[in-house]
Amino acid sequence: MKLSISKSELLKGLTRIQSIVEKRNTMPILANVLLEATNKPDDGALSLAATDLEVGIRGTHPAQVETAGSITVSAKKLYEIIRELPEEPISLSVSSNSYLGIRCARSEFNLAGSSAEEYPTLPTLSPDHMASVQAAILGEMIEKTMYAASLDETRYNLNGVFLEIQPNTEKLRMVATDGHRLAYVDRNLGGEISGLADGVIIPRKGLAELKRLVDEADVEEIEIAFEGNSGVARKGPVTLYMRLIEGEFPKYQQVVPKEITHQLIINSDAFSQALRRVALLSAERSRAVKIDLVEGQLSLSSNNPDLGEAREELDVDYAGEELSIAFNARYLLDSLAALRAKEVRLGFHDSLSPTRVVPTDDDDALAVVMPMRV
Repeated sequence: MKLSISKSELLKGLTRIQSIVEKRNTMPILANVLLEATNKPDDGALSLAATDLEVGIRGTHPAQVETAGSITVSAKKLYEIIRELPEEPISLSVSSNSYLGIRCARSEFNLAGSSAEEYPTLPTLSPDHMASVQAAILGEMIEKTMYAASLDETRYNLNGVFLEIQPNTEKLRMVATDGHRLAYVDRNLGGEISGLADGVIIPRKGLAELKRLVDEADVEEIEIAFEGNSGVARKGPVTLYMRLIEGEFPKYQQVVPKEITHQLIINSDAFSQALRRVALLSAERSRAVKIDLVEGQLSLSSNNPDLGEAREELDVDYAGEELSIAFNARYLLDSLAALRAKEVRLGFHDSLSPTRVVPTDDDDALAVVMPMRV
């Protein structure tokens, strides 16, 4: 393999794969990046690929290829080298003993590698139909839900976000829950995505990589499809592969409170700031903050036997019955941050029932937070 490529193009590809390469040493080869150079008439290209066997990505970058070939080297070390090089064309070449030669201006490196044949095969999923969807809206959906996915590996079916089509509106719904909180959002993405007849569960890591892809500055639309236990997203010359979580997502509709007897509208920023202040003296483990509702006023309080207590009052437009309810402050703060609304509508039933948080300007987004016993 012998080629020349611009630093910016190579660095962009290497940056993209850093969060995918496997840091643990269960399979050392997974810490590597696969480089494959192809030499077609007037169309040379360098392909960079990485996988952790659950999520994989492949990007193709224009290059002046003199000799086609392939090699796999440390993704982190190659990235660190390229990042420090001057803004000059970079020459890459592979020696007979599997070393990658890197030349740029007056800098020269020889990085130990291994044969490309040792690298795991990336999926070759190519669905018949890929829907073109609006990247910004897809990114917003991920942002509003992914925080609520479970980190508990024993509850594998909650370690991702559930994606399904709403039958009545044909909108796409994204929903996540960890048993303590739930979030969902409905949006029309402008494309008919295949493989969603029964819904799919996208793992957290795959979703995080999809979010990075849609957040790239040069993308307005992204192609996406699902087939079997795999998902694929394509943005120009970059393709992301995801192994879906196999299992049944819980009947989340049963958690969303239907009966609301206490309701009020509150400024999100004021509520969040007060929550943060009062939570400073909450119990370290539970982060419990108590909310007391009386006519015209919402009070926040916390108590820690080792530190002391805190209390703050907010004026609100509330005329219902008195209510006391407690929450893990972090769960409420996460929900408010993800919804990104100027004002939210809080809906309560009683001190033991889930609380509903809905933006006043968006009825298609919702968060549910379970209360605590204090």
